[in-house]
Amino acid sequence: MGLKSTLSRPLARYIVRQYARWQHDPIGTQQRVLRELLAQGARTSFGAAHDLAGARTAADLAARVPVRDYEGLLPWFERMKTGEADVLWPGRPLYLAKTSGTTSGAKYIPLTRASIPNHLNGARDALLHYVQRTGKSTFLDGKLMFLSGSPELETLNGIPVGRLSGIVNHHVPAYLRRNQLPSYATNCIEDWEQKLERIVDETLPAPMTLISGIPPWVQMYFDRVVARTGRPVGEVFPDFDLFVYGGVNFEPYRRKLFDTIGWPVDSVELFPASEGFLAFQDEPGNPGLLLLLDAGIFYEFIPAERFFEPNPPRLTLAEVELDRQYAVVLTSNAGLWAYSLGDTVRFVSRYPFRVVVTGRIKHFLSAFGEHVIGEEVEQSLREALRAHPEAEVTEFTVAPLVSDDPATPSRHEWLIEFARPPHHPAAFGATLDEALQQRNTYYNDLRTGNILAAPRLTTLPAGAFQRYMKRLGKLGGQNKVPRLSNDRTLAQGVTSS
Repeated sequence: MGLKSTLSRPLARYIVRQYARWQHDPIGTQQRVLRELLAQGARTSFGAAHDLAGARTAADLAARVPVRDYEGLLPWFERMKTGEADVLWPGRPLYLAKTSGTTSGAKYIPLTRASIPNHLNGARDALLHYVQRTGKSTFLDGKLMFLSGSPELETLNGIPVGRLSGIVNHHVPAYLRRNQLPSYATNCIEDWEQKLERIVDETLPAPMTLISGIPPWVQMYFDRVVARTGRPVGEVFPDFDLFVYGGVNFEPYRRKLFDTIGWPVDSVELFPASEGFLAFQDEPGNPGLLLLLDAGIFYEFIPAERFFEPNPPRLTLAEVELDRQYAVVLTSNAGLWAYSLGDTVRFVSRYPFRVVVTGRIKHFLSAFGEHVIGEEVEQSLREALRAHPEAEVTEFTVAPLVSDDPATPSRHEWLIEFARPPHHPAAFGATLDEALQQRNTYYNDLRTGNILAAPRLTTLPAGAFQRYMKRLGKLGGQNKVPRLSNDRTLAQGVTSS
């Protein structure tokens, strides 16, 4: 073992013990975090406007601060962007993380001196938990690759602005810089395809041990490696034994990714967002992600089925139930107050509190009243792939297909790009249909009542999703294809690519 892997072991033991302390009292930890946040928030313009000085509890917060998304907090973010101090958090932001928005265009999420350690330590501690749980640490002696955005930063009224992954790149510890790939110059390339070729150039001769990124974009990188060498990734990089990912459910990509490698490798899932680093997989083989409760974030949870009510319930950690869908609401030391993250989770354990990420609250399919969520279609696809093991999926989405003929029922359309198509597409589609009926009672009722016809399976040519994302200017980086939509915009775009 090298020096880094040797030294990581006592550090891993120390960090895991530190985590165990707050896990013994998770509810008390969250109450303490909220009190600390409220004390700081009282010193801001937002705090004065919402009487945070008089708030002590989650009930006080809920009474004073409504749940808002980015657009709802936009007037405060705009003041912050001008360089005004003490708007949402004492002082001015250390950085602004620029990310894709919805109705407001680009979003600028503040990163403060208090919140930046959350992003840095979350990824570090995930790897240290892996070291402690498995005893494996030699990957730290090899080359570590993180597929990320450009580290080049702009300046807005004196505040550095960039992609979160690019900002974090500036804080990689010096002792890891020598291990890190791609190079700074390559990371600065904006064109994804050109950047990918340079990454392949740099990594092919390197002893790669850890590769990290969003699964579909890592798959693109793997495909280029195979195309260049004519060999599986695992033969090209024989020391590669840890894949770190986040952003999307890994299951639809797992088989193809591992086939491209040549065999399964260990993996660690992260739950990062520009708004905060929320959770990571702390136990290998356990799909639940440990929710980080002592990292400057106070969590509230809204039952997903009630999210769009005028005054939905806001539950604390003490009130959540297992196996229910919740929308995540954050109050944090980044200056986010009752902020609707947009992600949905399901608790799979309490004490410790672990979640699985199930989708986006705005990404659901209910064009006909079926209320289908991302987790349900991903699980249905996984079941279809188990039933048809010859098939391999590169990417997919599901959209409504409304019939213009009153005598013909409407249906769902599954638009799938196969790496290897099923031998019997009709049977594959039937398996998808049956699996979704088993998971969603509303969909089952619509199918059995002949309100919806059997779904249409549309096979897309290779590269269709990549061409579509490129046309949108969202190829690579942290961009993801929505699993579900309530209109035909994505479906029409990807079929015309």
